[in-house]
Parts: sequence; C-alpha cells; structure tokens
Amino acid sequence: MKSTKKHVVTRACPSLAVAQANPHANKDAVPIEAPIISSYNDRIRPLLDTVDKLRNLNVMREGIQLPTIVVVGDQSSGKSSVLESLAGISLPRGQGICTRVPLVMRLQRSLSPDPEIWLEYNDTTIHTDEAHIAEAICAATDVIAGSGKGVSDTPLTLHVKKAGVPDITMVDLPGITRVPVNGQPENIYEQISGMVMKYIEPQESIILNVLSATVDFTTCESIRMSKQVDKTGERTLAVVTKADMAPEGLLQKVTADDVSIGLGYVCVRNRIGEETYEEARIQEELLFRTHPLLSLIDDDIVGIPVLAHKLTQIQGMMISRCLPEIERKINEKMEISILEFNKLPIVMASTGEALMALMDVIGSAKESLLRILVQGDFSEYPDDQSMHCTARLAEMLNGFSDNLQGQSEAVSEFLMDEIKILEECKCIGLPNFIPRSSFLAILSQHVDGIQAKPVEFIKEIWDYIEVVISSVIATYSDNFPQIQSSIKRAGRNLMSKTKERSVNRVIEIVEMEKLTDYTCNPDYMTSWTQKTTSQQNFIDAVLHDENKPEWFTLPGFGDVKISHLRKYHAHLLQQAFDMKMRITSYWTIVLRRIVDNLALYLQFSVKNLVNSEFQKEIVAEMVDTRAGGGIERMLEESPSVANKREKLKNSIKLLKESKDVVAAIVDQNSGYGDR
Repeated sequence: MKSTKKHVVTRACPSLAVAQANPHANKDAVPIEAPIISSYNDRIRPLLDTVDKLRNLNVMREGIQLPTIVVVGDQSSGKSSVLESLAGISLPRGQGICTRVPLVMRLQRSLSPDPEIWLEYNDTTIHTDEAHIAEAICAATDVIAGSGKGVSDTPLTLHVKKAGVPDITMVDLPGITRVPVNGQPENIYEQISGMVMKYIEPQESIILNVLSATVDFTTCESIRMSKQVDKTGERTLAVVTKADMAPEGLLQKVTADDVSIGLGYVCVRNRIGEETYEEARIQEELLFRTHPLLSLIDDDIVGIPVLAHKLTQIQGMMISRCLPEIERKINEKMEISILEFNKLPIVMASTGEALMALMDVIGSAKESLLRILVQGDFSEYPDDQSMHCTARLAEMLNGFSDNLQGQSEAVSEFLMDEIKILEECKCIGLPNFIPRSSFLAILSQHVDGIQAKPVEFIKEIWDYIEVVISSVIATYSDNFPQIQSSIKRAGRNLMSKTKERSVNRVIEIVEMEKLTDYTCNPDYMTSWTQKTTSQQNFIDAVLHDENKPEWFTLPGFGDVKISHLRKYHAHLLQQAFDMKMRITSYWTIVLRRIVDNLALYLQFSVKNLVNSEFQKEIVAEMVDTRAGGGIERMLEESPSVANKREKLKNSIKLLKESKDVVAAIVDQNSGYGDR
C-alpha cells in the first residue's frame, strides 16, 4: 500500500524523490508545475481549452453558463488554502473571514517565462506580481467591500498567466458564518448564503465543498446549501482539510458518507506557515503514509495531487455533458440577436429614403387599424383581447343599449306628470283632444333624463379607440424613436378632434328627439293600440268602482296606485292615460333609434378615421417643422438605437465566434460524458 502511494505522489510531483532524500535542499525551489496541471491528458485538455476560449470571449455575458468550479465552505474551513495549494499561488490567509467577495481565479497557461498577474473589478485593472498577490487582493477587497469585515457580491477576478498553471477557472466564495462578529452587518448570513446559492445553483457549476476534519459534517452549513441545489450530490466533491488536527474517526466520516457527497471525498493537508508548496506536498505525503490512523485511508482519496486529478476529470466530464446544451443556447441566442438586429431601421442617407420609411410606417399602422377596428381580424394580437376591437366595440354598444333601455322612470304617482302637463297646456278647443305641445313637453322630460348617457358613451368609445391607436402607432414607429413622439402627438390631436366632433354630433342626435315626434315604425301603433285596450277598465276602477280600490293591475305596468286620481274628471284621466300609453310606446322607439344612430355614426366615423384622416393628420404633423416634426429627423439615428445596433453587432460577433469554438470540439467529444 505504501509503495503504491509513493508511486502515485512521485508521479504527480517529479521533484518529490529528491526532496525526500533531502527535504531542506528544495526549500527555495519553484515547482515545475502546479499540482492540478499534472492531471491533464490529451483528451481532457481540449475540453478545458474550449471552455477557457469561451470564457475569454466572455460568452457568459450573453447569459450562457459555463462549467465552473465553485469553492464553498463554512468560515475558516480552509477554502483559500486549498485553492492556493492547487494553483501554486499565494492567497490571503488567516483567522476569521479572509474572502469577503467572490474571488474568480482565472488561471491561463503561458509559454512566457515571465508571469502576468492582474486583478479586475468593476472597470478597474490592477497589475501585481506573485510576491504581492495576497496584498493586492486584500487592497482590492477593501475597495469593493469596505475596509471592515463586511462582504459584497461584486466579483473580483484574479488573472494569472504563467507557465505551469492550467487553463481553468475557480471561484472562491466567502466562508459561511451564522453569527456576525464586530464590524459585520447583522444579516451577514443572509448576504453570504444568497451569494453562495447564486453561484452553486446553475447545473453547470461543480461544487467543491471544503469541510474541516475538526467538525461534524452533518452540521456544516455548506453541506446544507449544496444539497438544496444538488440533492443527489452528482456535481459535489468534498475536500476534507486539517486532517492532521483531527485524525480520529476521519476514515469513518469519509467512508460512511452521511451527507451524500456524490463525487466522493479527498482528504488533504494544506500548507502551514512559511512552507513552500513542495515542502507542503512532502509533508502531506508523509502524513498520510506514516500516521497510524490516516495511513488507513485509501491512497486514491488523499492528497492535493489526487484532488487535482479528480477535479480535472470531473470538469472534463461536466464540460462534455454540457457542450451540446451550450451549443444549443449559443445558436438560440444568436438567432434571437440576428432577428432583433434585422428589425432595426435601416440607416437612411437621404430625405427620399426617410419619406419612404415614413410612408411605410403610416401604411403599416393604417393596415393594422383597418384589420382590428373595421374588419375584425385580430390575428395580429391573438392573445390580447383588448385589441380585439370590433368585439369590444360591440360589447360596449350592447352594454350602452341595455343601460339606456333599462333606465328606470323617476318615481312619481301614476299619471301625475301627464296630468300636470295637460293642465298647463290646456286651451280652448274640442274636448279629449291631446295638444301636441303637451306630448312634446313630456317627451322633452324623458330625453333630458337620458341625454348625458349617449355623450358619456361616445367619449368612452373614443377613449378606448385612442388607446388602441396609440398602441398600434407605438408598435410600428418603435424603430424610429426620433419621430415617434411626433407621430404619437398627431394621433392624440386626431383623437381630440374626432372626440369633439362626435360629442357635438351625439348632442344633435339627442336634441333632435326633443324637437319632433315622428316614426314610421309600425311597432308604435301596435304597442299603443294594445296598451289602450285597458283604458276603460282603468277609468271605471278609478271613478266608478264602489269598492274604491287603492291599486289597479295594468298590463305592461304591473300594480299601479290609483287612489290619488279620484279627484280628477274622467276626460282628464282619459287624456292622461292616452298620453301615458303614447309616450311609453314612442319612447321605446326613441331609445332604439338613438342606439341605432350611434352605432351607424360610430362605424362611419371609425372607417373615415382609418381610411382618410389618420394618414392626413400624421403627414401634416411630420411636414410641419414648427410643431417639432420634420422628416429630416429620421436621418438622425437616436443614441438608444445606435447603442442597441452596436450591442447586437458585438453580441452576434461573439456568439458566432463561440459557435465556431464549440463546433470544433463538440462532435469528437459527444460520447465522453457517458464513458
């Protein structure tokens, strides 16, 4: 067993054999390679290189997630130490909270003997060197998160281009703590947990869960969080640090797996004090080879070299699994971007081109209005019922008709209105003859009672149509923001004129009903004749019935009170009754006529508005430079459209390049994830 372990470690670190012979001889030696790079092979490297190329293209800004190693753990679990051991660079270390922002570590292999190291955050770039990485990270963290102990979710990216490091990206997150210390906000746990969940939730994330051997794994908050997003543990690898501090029971912890770590465990010993990375690896190998308890743990789950090997294998498998979906998302995003780009207005170079574009906007909007306002074709807005205009207008008209004809008559004693009018309109003439003036007076009262309703209705109709027209104008002029305000203003002016004209017309329609009493509708005579058949019985009940009833059942009216009518003469009651039946029969005709006239006028006005007035009003507005119009304004591309055009061009270019990168690798690795 020991020889096997020695063989594994020596192969992973070529200088180890010499170091074992003389541990102090290599104190100042620089490793040829970081431990993680020695685990690459010809099949994995192309996969990692592909993802790194995509990352360099910044495809993630298009919302496309890439497989990334995310390092999480409770506070002081040793996360940063694991990262620096893997990469062979120094990171901030110490007691308490060391990492206070997401540290995105981008390692890039370089053939140059001189390393390039720099930090990026927000729009700031800071160059540093290997000896001062930790100090530079601390200074940048203070700028981002403040000089205290608070945290921030603004990422800090560390770029390391040097020989001996792999092309790989790892994210170190702040350690999870439940109890804030002095200088930390009370909601420190919520801040850090929200940050952790954001990074580990994507299915492309590989969760490197760092656990201290000194704690009970089942109580670790990082375990609880990772299980929320990765219930089966299929993308979670656990690293157990500080094995030398709590060797008792560690074998049982990593073999029992009470917390469902699907990708298994790796036990490590991190660098202590001023040890070099090679010295730390030598001490780690000796610890797991010679310690009476730790030596019982299988060789294939101990040591930083083993962790490096597992990570590269896991990441290679994850990349291979994700590549087809990444390719699909790139194609989908590119199609959407190209479609949006093609919808942008053509950059116009002359007034003639601008005029043609304007007429196209007006023509398209006019055709749309014809379809939805006149023809009842709502295929353009299948799911927006508010734009199914003919149906909505019909509903509004039916509602108006029901409301108008359902108008309840003012409560008054039966026939008293008619009697009062007749007494005031009486003149010298034949008896039982109803003066026309009295009928018109009663009619005028009825019309006055409903005259506000048609006006309110027509205003409501045009308010609705104005919303529809405004929506259509906005849709078809959206690509020309420099003139959109002028076109919208023309639409508002048109609707204002139309509404005013319509209100005046409706007032005329209503007023006409007060000035004349005419209809050729035969229903009037039929209704009046039927209603007058009860006249004699009614008069007898009022004047001659010995029982003097208080109520009388009248067809069409129900029970009406009659006791108050006994003081009037029979001829006056006959006149009042006749007038009541005439006005009741005629009023039904009047209400229907008002509804019919409004319906006809509305259809005529809408057609006229769309076919003629709409285009005239907009053209007049656009040629009137005094009103802020002017077709020449269309030659000026607005900053927002210009920015959108440039953004889409860059996006399409990025996605095309990304597509080429993925296409070069996806076919030859299509079956790797299943092996």
